[in-house]
Amino acid sequence: QARTVADDDIKAALGLLDSHPDIALLFTDIVLAGPMNGRLLAEEALRRRPKLRVLFTSGYTPDEIARERPLGESAFLPKPFSVAELTRKIGEALAS
Repeated sequence: QARTVADDDIKAALGLLDSHPDIALLFTDIVLAGPMNGRLLAEEALRRRPKLRVLFTSGYTPDEIARERPLGESAFLPKPFSVAELTRKIGEALAS
Protein backbone atom coordinates (compact mmCIF):
# COMPACT_ATOMS: atom_id res chain seq x y z
CA GLN A 1 0.00 0.00 0.00
CA ALA A 2 1.36 3.40 -0.98
CA ARG A 3 1.72 6.20 1.52
CA THR A 4 3.29 9.62 1.56
CA VAL A 5 5.70 11.20 4.01
CA ALA A 6 6.51 14.86 3.62
CA ASP A 7 8.69 17.54 5.09
CA ASP A 8 9.47 21.11 4.14
CA ASP A 9 12.96 21.09 5.66
CA ILE A 10 15.79 19.49 3.66
CA LYS A 11 17.67 18.13 6.65
CA ALA A 12 14.49 16.60 8.05
CA ALA A 13 13.60 15.20 4.61
CA LEU A 14 16.96 13.43 4.43
CA GLY A 15 16.32 12.12 7.94
CA LEU A 16 12.97 10.72 6.76
CA LEU A 17 14.74 9.06 3.87
CA ASP A 18 17.26 7.49 6.25
CA SER A 19 14.62 6.28 8.69
CA HIS A 20 12.17 4.93 6.08
CA PRO A 21 13.92 2.40 3.83
CA ASP A 22 10.60 1.75 2.09
CA ILE A 23 10.58 5.22 0.46
CA ALA A 24 10.76 4.56 -3.28
CA LEU A 25 10.47 8.07 -4.73
CA LEU A 26 11.63 11.59 -3.90
CA PHE A 27 9.33 14.32 -5.26
CA THR A 28 10.93 17.76 -5.01
CA ASP A 29 10.82 21.19 -6.55
CA ILE A 30 14.07 22.16 -8.23
CA VAL A 31 14.00 25.62 -6.63
CA LEU A 32 13.99 25.47 -2.83
CA ALA A 33 14.61 28.10 -0.19
CA GLY A 34 17.71 27.70 1.90
CA PRO A 35 21.20 26.41 1.37
CA MET A 36 20.27 23.42 -0.79
CA ASN A 37 18.20 23.28 -3.97
CA GLY A 38 16.22 20.30 -5.24
CA ARG A 39 19.07 19.07 -7.42
CA LEU A 40 21.45 18.97 -4.47
CA LEU A 41 18.79 17.31 -2.33
CA ALA A 42 18.33 14.64 -5.01
CA GLU A 43 22.09 14.14 -5.37
CA GLU A 44 22.44 13.59 -1.62
CA ALA A 45 19.38 11.34 -1.51
CA LEU A 46 20.76 9.25 -4.39
CA ARG A 47 24.15 9.06 -2.70
CA ARG A 48 22.40 7.53 0.31
CA ARG A 49 19.92 5.45 -1.72
CA PRO A 50 21.19 4.83 -5.29
CA LYS A 51 18.00 3.00 -6.39
CA LEU A 52 15.70 5.81 -5.27
CA ARG A 53 13.55 7.32 -8.03
CA VAL A 54 13.40 11.11 -8.33
CA LEU A 55 10.59 13.24 -9.71
CA PHE A 56 11.31 16.95 -10.05
CA THR A 57 8.81 19.75 -10.46
CA SER A 58 9.24 23.42 -11.30
CA GLY A 59 7.48 26.42 -12.70
CA TYR A 60 10.45 26.84 -15.03
CA THR A 61 10.40 25.07 -18.38
CA PRO A 62 12.60 22.01 -18.99
CA ASP A 63 14.65 24.07 -21.47
CA GLU A 64 15.35 26.74 -18.85
CA ILE A 65 16.37 24.06 -16.37
CA ALA A 66 18.58 22.19 -18.86
CA ARG A 67 20.57 25.37 -19.52
CA GLU A 68 21.76 25.25 -15.92
CA ARG A 69 22.29 21.50 -15.84
CA PRO A 70 20.35 18.63 -17.43
CA LEU A 71 18.21 16.46 -15.18
CA GLY A 72 19.61 13.27 -16.68
CA GLU A 73 17.44 10.23 -16.06
CA SER A 74 15.17 11.99 -13.57
CA ALA A 75 11.52 12.57 -14.35
CA PHE A 76 10.13 16.10 -14.60
CA LEU A 77 6.60 17.44 -14.05
CA PRO A 78 6.04 21.10 -14.99
CA LYS A 79 3.88 23.32 -12.80
CA PRO A 80 0.99 23.76 -12.67
CA PHE A 81 -0.16 20.15 -12.72
CA SER A 82 -3.31 18.24 -11.87
CA VAL A 83 -3.62 15.36 -9.43
CA ALA A 84 -4.11 13.06 -12.43
CA GLU A 85 -0.88 14.30 -14.04
CA LEU A 86 1.02 13.89 -10.76
CA THR A 87 -0.35 10.36 -10.35
CA ARG A 88 0.66 9.45 -13.89
CA LYS A 89 4.20 10.86 -13.51
CA ILE A 90 4.71 9.09 -10.17
CA GLY A 91 3.66 5.82 -11.80
CA GLU A 92 6.04 6.41 -14.71
CA ALA A 93 8.92 7.30 -12.37
CA LEU A 94 8.39 4.21 -10.24
CA ALA A 95 8.13 1.98 -13.31
CA SER A 96 11.37 3.27 -14.85
